Amino acid sequence: MKEVLVIGAGPAGVSAALYARRGGLAVTVAAKDGGALQRAEHIENYYGLPEPVSGAELFRRGVAGAERLGVSFVWEEIVSLRLNDNLTGFLAASKEHAYEAGAVILATGAERRRPPIEGLAEHEGKGVSYCAVCDAFFYRGKAVAVLGAGEYASHEAAVLAPLAGRVTLLTDGAPAPASMPAGCEARTEKVAAIEGTGRVEGVRFADGTALPVSGVFVALGTAGSGAFARTLGAVLEDGRLQVDADMMTSVPGLFAAGDCNGGLLQVAKAVHEGAVAGLAAVRYLRDREG
Repeated sequence: MKEVLVIGAGPAGVSAALYARRGGLAVTVAAKDGGALQRAEHIENYYGLPEPVSGAELFRRGVAGAERLGVSFVWEEIVSLRLNDNLTGFLAASKEHAYEAGAVILATGAERRRPPIEGLAEHEGKGVSYCAVCDAFFYRGKAVAVLGAGEYASHEAAVLAPLAGRVTLLTDGAPAPASMPAGCEARTEKVAAIEGTGRVEGVRFADGTALPVSGVFVALGTAGSGAFARTLGAVLEDGRLQVDADMMTSVPGLFAAGDCNGGLLQVAKAVHEGAVAGLAAVRYLRDREG
């Protein structure tokens, strides 16, 4: 199975895809969009650009160059990533499709900042979690909440539903999803605080009402590299993925490149790390399969 899945289509992800593809592998890039690069107004401190270029234009050029070499792009959000049953590769899934790969390169950008909700930081590890797959077992039969309103949040709620006694999706003011996972309900009020003495005991809304829960799972926006790494047991430090000189994490075959590794949050650094990760993924798969 000599195939590489890259999660993220920013400069790190596309660079990784280019080098893995030039190494002779089939490469798929899965991403909801171009991330921070696509939203940047101007890029001007980058080699080879005589005039500033918009982030959206640089993103377009990067994707076009990779497609020319045969890289496949799928514009959908990956919501889960795990090892396959015989631990020889990876299985990823979006809302609609499943993907299998011998190596995965995480390139979804920097870890999202925690939402500024009173009591959230204080209860991390004490009822506040960022990984349903990791921690659902500890909430068997208990009432829990998932903070988020997108596909990632719905996925986390679906993971929790078979084990938890009650699962409530907290949209924090956003509309409730059109379709909810079976057995789950939604609350659309703004969240004011996560409360509890020592451990999470409930959520207080801005209107003063409360919801008793034993755990809150944070799943805002899209699933990031940190969330996938935690699910697989890869080592993180202060939210940054820990990688070796080949950009491989502590999980064999799982690589990471770009802002998710911390350091200089610039296109030049992301492109470099993507190139290293793409070439290393080629060597990894060839060495493993002989």
